[in-house]
Amino acid sequence: MTTLLRMENAYWQVGILPETGGAIAYARVRHGDRWLDFMRPTAEADYGKVSLTASFPLVPWSNRLRDARFSFLGNTYQLEPTSKDGTAIHGVGRYHAWQVERASSTEIVLNLTSRTLEKVNFPFAFTSRLIYSLVDRSFVLDTAVRNESESAFPAGFGHHPYFQRVLLDPSDAVALELPYTHYFELEDDLAYRAPILRPERLDFNELRPLGDQVYDDCLTGHLPGKAIRFVYPTSGTAIDFGADEQFVCAILYAPEGKSFFAVEPVTNTNDGFNLFDQGVPGTGVFILQPGELRMGQMWFEQKA
Repeated sequence: MTTLLRMENAYWQVGILPETGGAIAYARVRHGDRWLDFMRPTAEADYGKVSLTASFPLVPWSNRLRDARFSFLGNTYQLEPTSKDGTAIHGVGRYHAWQVERASSTEIVLNLTSRTLEKVNFPFAFTSRLIYSLVDRSFVLDTAVRNESESAFPAGFGHHPYFQRVLLDPSDAVALELPYTHYFELEDDLAYRAPILRPERLDFNELRPLGDQVYDDCLTGHLPGKAIRFVYPTSGTAIDFGADEQFVCAILYAPEGKSFFAVEPVTNTNDGFNLFDQGVPGTGVFILQPGELRMGQMWFEQKA
């Protein structure tokens, strides 16, 4: 039976699945005397299936690596493909059970140590830490990655949260604000050059309905001091989604005919490791020296 750890305060109900890639099973917000699923909820029968969860961590890189390989400092590293398109996608943390350091009704701390795992689809040793916490109106997610190997390596991280298009009923469809000025053009879901000004179809700088248009885009050029915003008009639910400066990109994914969509703050663009190696600017990839730790925080805040 898969372990479910629960957190709850006056504003949030959150379930965490440490054995399922450290994923989030659900994140609910209070509406009067009931709870509404803000994130796509995970069916209990699917608690062991990370791709069906509400959100999962992306470590030690985000999104895809072309042909499941990357180059760094003159060396090429071949990984196992983890997607049907032949790429290695969304890091390795989601494939492994995370160890519970501590758990309470308002904070859960998880750890992953790559050297203790049987098989890790990454050529360098690392540790990672997740802290999920409830602080008044905010649900906070902290992510850290440390280089435990003897040589430097490129790294990145993020989360992959899925959100409900509708909360109460069809009239309560989400309006979205995404304060980004640029984007990476994608071919086969892979970036191939430096970011350019985003097109009109991705102009969410002012709050507007998400609608039923299909999106799969990597935004960048975040406007300082501006949060991602979700507004559900009928229920009056308004949530700001903030992230610190580590998260230079955000993926907008809205598949056709689905009741959910994704907005993913991440530190690196699609195929970022290879673009960084080619000298492409703005990838968000960072280099971890032996023993170095990099941390980032994102948070959801319910507005009064």
